[in-house]
Order: sequence, then structure tokens, then C-alpha cells
Amino acid sequence: MEENDFVAIWLEESGNPAIEELTQLNQDLASKTSKMLANNVLSENDLAIALDINPDEIKRWLMGRHPFSLKMIKEISGTLAVYTSQN
Repeated sequence: MEENDFVAIWLEESGNPAIEELTQLNQDLASKTSKMLANNVLSENDLAIALDINPDEIKRWLMGRHPFSLKMIKEISGTLAVYTSQN
């Protein structure tokens, strides 16, 4: 790191608010999804079909091995909203 790299110094001292916000969104969405799956509101397979992804991907997300992108957060949130409104 350069001596006068103020951005790098600030990030090192303060963290990155955007990354922290995305991390919190990931945790909140994973928690909400887990609850809906546990309450049998929908199955992993239903969610995979609705999102057009492999069910194994959902397992990785819920175990914290693969974070959601912002695009996927929006897609999952929209899908969960549909299932929530149906029940």
C-alpha cells in the first residue's frame, strides 16, 4: 500500500460499508429462506425451479458456502414474496 493511499487506509480502518450491507442482506435472506423451507412454505426444489437454478446451489447458499449476488437477492426476495402471499 502506498503511503498516501487514503482510500486504502480508510477501508482498512473503517471497512467497506457496501460489502457489509451485502453481507447482511445475504444473512437475512438465507435466514428467511431457511425459515420458509423449515415451515414447508416451499421446498428447495420449488425454489430451484422458480429461480431456474440447480437445487444444489440453494444448499450451498443456505450453508453459507456461496453468497448471493445482488441480482439473485432480488430474484429470491421476489420469489419468496410470491410464496408468502399465497399462504
